[in-house]
Formats: sequence, C-alpha cells, structure tokens
Amino acid sequence: MNRDEMYARLRARAGRWDLLVVGGGATGAGVAIDAAARGYSVLLLEQSDFGKGTSSRSTKLVHGGVRYLEQGNISLVMEALRERGLLLGNAPHLVRDLAFVVPNYDWWEAPFYGLGLKVYNLLAGKYGFGTSRILSREETLERLPTIKTEGLRGGVIYFDGQFDDSRLLINMAATAYELGATLLNYVRVTGLTRDAEGFIDGVIAQDAESGEEFRAQAEVVINATGPFTDELRRQADASAAPMIAPSQGVHLVFDRSFLPGDSAIMVPHTSDGRVMFAIPWHGHTLIGTTDTPVDGAALEPVALEQEIDFILSTASLYLAHQPSRADILSVFAGIRPLVKSGTGGGTAALSRGHTIHIEKSGLLTICGGKWTTYRHMAEDCVNQAAMLARLPETACVTGHLKLHGFHPGADAFGPLRVYGSDAPSIQDLMRANPELAEPLDAALPYTGAEVVWAVRHELARTVEDVLARRTRALFLNAKAAIRMAPRTAGLMARELGRDGDWQTQQVRSFGEVAGNYCPISVVS
Repeated sequence: MNRDEMYARLRARAGRWDLLVVGGGATGAGVAIDAAARGYSVLLLEQSDFGKGTSSRSTKLVHGGVRYLEQGNISLVMEALRERGLLLGNAPHLVRDLAFVVPNYDWWEAPFYGLGLKVYNLLAGKYGFGTSRILSREETLERLPTIKTEGLRGGVIYFDGQFDDSRLLINMAATAYELGATLLNYVRVTGLTRDAEGFIDGVIAQDAESGEEFRAQAEVVINATGPFTDELRRQADASAAPMIAPSQGVHLVFDRSFLPGDSAIMVPHTSDGRVMFAIPWHGHTLIGTTDTPVDGAALEPVALEQEIDFILSTASLYLAHQPSRADILSVFAGIRPLVKSGTGGGTAALSRGHTIHIEKSGLLTICGGKWTTYRHMAEDCVNQAAMLARLPETACVTGHLKLHGFHPGADAFGPLRVYGSDAPSIQDLMRANPELAEPLDAALPYTGAEVVWAVRHELARTVEDVLARRTRALFLNAKAAIRMAPRTAGLMARELGRDGDWQTQQVRSFGEVAGNYCPISVVS
C-alpha cells in the first residue's frame, strides 16, 4: 500500500467510479471496505492524513455505551455490543477485553449500578465479554490499588473492549486497498461537479504535495467527512441547514503508576453529565473525557484550560495520588460530529446514532455514529448508495471479514502486537539492519523499523503521520515524541528521497503541532 500504486490505480481508471468517498476516517474507510468487498469500484479521498481528525482521538474503547443504556437507547446499545463482538473477531490483534470497575462510596451504588450493568451484560448475549458482578472492598482494592480508600465500600465490575483507534484505521485502509479500493491521503476535494440535470456526478480535487488538480466522476459521491460534514454539504447547496453539533472531548495521559493494574475505572456521573474513564493503554494511564460544545471543527483542536482542570479535579476525587499538570505526559482533543437534535440543550444528551441524508443534488451524507458501530454504519450507507446509484444489488459481507493484520496470537509479538500479521516483516527489517531495532527514544518502545514500515506500506507522508497515528508516540508522551522527530525525519527522508530542507521543515512543523499536546513547557 503506497502512494505510487494508488495513483497508478487512479490513472488507470477510464470510466466513472461506482462510489467516490470523501473523508478518510473510520466512517469513510468502513464504507470503502464494504463497497469494495461487494465488488464496487471505490475511490476515497482524504484532505489530510487518515484519522487526522476524530478517528485518532477517541477514548480508545470499543463499547456499547453504558450511558446510552441509562438514556433508554436500547437499540443503539445492542447494536454497539454486537459490533463490539464482531470487531474482536475480525481484528483480535487490535481489540481486547478490558475489566472496568465502578467504585462505590455510597450504600445505594452497588445495587443500582450492579443491576444496570447486569442488564448491559445480558443485552450483549453471545457477544458478551465477561460477567458483571458486585465486588467487595478488598476485591476492589486488589483491582484498583491506587483508588481512594476513604469511604470506599466496594465496586461493580463489568467488561468492555479496548482498541488502538488509528492503528485500526490504517489496517482498515489496507483492507480496502487489498479488496481493490483506491485511497489517497493529502488530496483535498475543492469542488463538486454536476451532470446536465444538475445532479452531483464527481469532484474536483487537489494533491496537497504536488499541487496537481484532477477530476474524478462517480455514480454516487458520499460525504463521510465527520466534523466537516456541513462544509461539503454547503458546496452542494449553499442554503443547506447545519446537521452537525460539534462537541470537543479532551483526554489526559499519565504514566502507568496512576493505574498500575489491568483494570479501568468508570465514573458513571461527573459534574458535566458525562461518563469519565481512567484506563490502562499502551503502558500508560489515559483519563477522559470532557464534553464541550464548540462553534466549529478544526483539524488540530486544542484542549481548553478549563477542560484540563476539569479532568484533573474529577480524577482527584477517585485517585489516592492526585494527578497534577506536571504529571501530564500528553493532552489531546477531538471533535465529535454529533447530529443536531433540534431541541437545544447540551451535546452530552445527543444520540450517538448515525444519520444518512440524501441531498436534493444527489450527494449522500453519512454522519454521527461512533467508532464501535463503523461497520454497521458502512453497511447502511452502501445499501443506500447502491440503491441511489442503481448499482447491482449485492449483499454485505463484512460481518465476518478479517481485517488486514488479523492474527489471533499477536500477543507473542510484544510491542509489535498492534501490527498483527505484519509484525514478522518488521522484525525482518530489524534483523537486516540492527540500527532500525533501536528505540527512537528511551521513554517509548517505538523503533526505526516502524518508521520505515509506515513509509513503505502505510502511506505515511509526514513526521506527524508516523509519530501521531502510525505509532502513538505523540498521544502517549509529547516531549518524547518531540525528541524522536529529527531521527524520524531522517529515516523518512531516506525512504522518500527528500532533502535536508524537507527534514528541517518537518521537524519544525511537528514541533508546532506537538506543542499543543504539552500542557506545560515543551523543554526536553
């Protein structure tokens, strides 16, 4: 999977594509997989890197959504629990079960949450990850040794899923590619084209690297741009009423000592009405999230001071060692593309269900939803697109389609586990050149071989692509990622045939982005 091959496919296409997907996040990549698996021709265009926006900035959970159960949205919970089970079967190298403990400090919490989580477990049916039960005080402390003990009565344990979001997305892009789809990052759609009757029949696009502009026609154009949904809709119809109510979520990352066990903490009610999680992730502790309505979407959203303070203060209510700003290794923000309800109120109350909307111009928009349900969203979208475009009717086959990297024994690869079946090839790179086996920085396990692999096989084009989304260095430890940038740029320049000026520019650009992930000075 490399850029030259993608462009070769693009130029070899003589006629119209069946589906042209705008947006390279979870939804767009999911649509590309589903459509290509049905035998349709697919072109996907992403303005930046795959997952640059929302899809790399989640809470790293594959879950049904306990809060949606409380809201009474049983259908969404059941759909997500089923999809959670399917995803574990299709990508076991990236998805795993995780124990969550709800600590109880009041007498009513154990029976109240115990019953609710029992229902949650029952709704999962054959896709369940484990049995929920009430824990004693001693059992709770055994699982959460750093929890506040004063007033602790016990807890309730339940099981959900955890994953690496952007690693899954890259594997999804590779899966779509292997099924015949053409996917290009750093290609921005600058305009929409129309047929003689005024219906949209393609796009005008520009390659951000070369500046080259080209046109591509399709039977149906799909808007899967997440937070940027309304921007593309307004290109189709300047009077289009907004569909998206963007909400910002922020997460803080700390070292493992704040949550040294293998269990996560779930706080069912925070002062802003959200659920908060503290979870072990890649040898670190991730705590979030907030829910702050924002006016618009940005490719690189920045955490607000009050969001950081809110997470720190909420975490301090449950952790014996209260985290401070000095303890934060990285802070990242993401924009949720929630669908407007038309009833006002806060975004925490908006449904995470998805919406498919067909404009008068023929543009098909899919928005809303959540990471866990991407596959079902894609199935719905392709069904609608095929009917709209009068494509041959073909059944969805993604329910049990193994994703690229599928490997049931990936744990044996250690830090390379997330690469699944690709891990042995990365190990071969290390054996062929021992220098590539050395960590890029002592604080994290990532190596030069992973940089080379990302460039050769995963469409990485910038230092940020490698350190933020092919590896998770920036999300785990921003200062360490900044230290990694020069060596990463050097390895990439060798692979891409770039010069010293390119390396300097890349290190500078990455430093500017990484500064937003550092809540305090970025001095090494």
